[in-house]
Amino acid sequence: MAQHWIEIDGNAYRRNLRAFRGITAPGVRLMAVVKADAYGHGVRCITPLARDERVDYLGIHSLAEYEAIRDLVGDLPVCLLGPTLPEEASDVAAAGVEPTVSSLEVARALAVAARANDRPIPIHIKLETGTHRQGIHPEEIPDWCRLLSEESGLRFRGLHTHYANIEDTTDHTFARHQVVRLREGRASFIANGQTPEITHSACSAAAIVMQQTHGEMIRLGIASYGLWPSRETYLSTLLSQRPGPELLPVLTWKTRVAQIKEVAAGEYVGYGCAFRATRAMRLAVLPIGYSDGYDRRLSAQGYVLLRGRRAPVVGRVCMNMTMVDVSDASDVSLGEETVLLGQSGGEEITADALAALCGTINYEIVSRLGRHIPRRLADRP
Repeated sequence: MAQHWIEIDGNAYRRNLRAFRGITAPGVRLMAVVKADAYGHGVRCITPLARDERVDYLGIHSLAEYEAIRDLVGDLPVCLLGPTLPEEASDVAAAGVEPTVSSLEVARALAVAARANDRPIPIHIKLETGTHRQGIHPEEIPDWCRLLSEESGLRFRGLHTHYANIEDTTDHTFARHQVVRLREGRASFIANGQTPEITHSACSAAAIVMQQTHGEMIRLGIASYGLWPSRETYLSTLLSQRPGPELLPVLTWKTRVAQIKEVAAGEYVGYGCAFRATRAMRLAVLPIGYSDGYDRRLSAQGYVLLRGRRAPVVGRVCMNMTMVDVSDASDVSLGEETVLLGQSGGEEITADALAALCGTINYEIVSRLGRHIPRRLADRP
């Protein structure tokens, strides 16, 4: 019996994907983004769900991430959204994945590897439109077009970009400027003799609030797991008076009570003597801590759910253990199932609630969950 585990609701994941199918035009492709261990949900759990739901693409960060799911992918195209280094070109060619490319040096290395492998490599060129991470500048487009015309080993599969300021605001002026720059960049490629097969830019937030970003494919990350990209994204749907997709959280994180401990009034709890009991208390010790992804910033302010009731964190979250107050829950026993993230009874702890306590975003809360924690499919009706 595991001391802590993560339950994945496959039905919720499927419904989230279908919700986006419902807000996109016929023919718009859907990329399921499963980078960062499927945003902490367990890439080996999520990949078969995405494949069975007939998504058009998988999006991952790196070749190393691809190796973790190589046996699950089948014939589903896989796009590497992160950078590829020149020395990885041969491995990319052998794997048959589609790299994002923003460097002529990398493109040339991929062309050499394609010839050696006797198979063209489909590439996705990333265009700089305002985020200033990966991406080529528009003035570089003629050079890229010359390379594409000279190198038969490279196939211009996709042109894409990423939005800098679409989640953190209800004013999408900057994102609209980026849409224009992407369209201008695409036109420049075409004018120079090269037409991408797919143009794509929409992340979850863009797919929800700006239909003009949908292009020929949307890339679904955080929203596919039932989490809103931000409060501003949700507010934007309300202000637009257009109903957004119904999103269902996919993940529940659970642990078990490892010890019940009585603490007398005046005694200290945890490191640094940061907490001192003002009354006789009953504590439950949980075998979970910051090394597992339960953030240390939840010390003395987080809470867990036991039998549908809140139990506040007492003292500092430790590397592998956390103490919670169960003084008012005399029926709690050793081995009791405890919810760290998810629902229990009529109570719920959301990734957004934990993010607010930690001063971060829901992406970080779920993507930092320990890879060592077992992920289990546990479909709810």
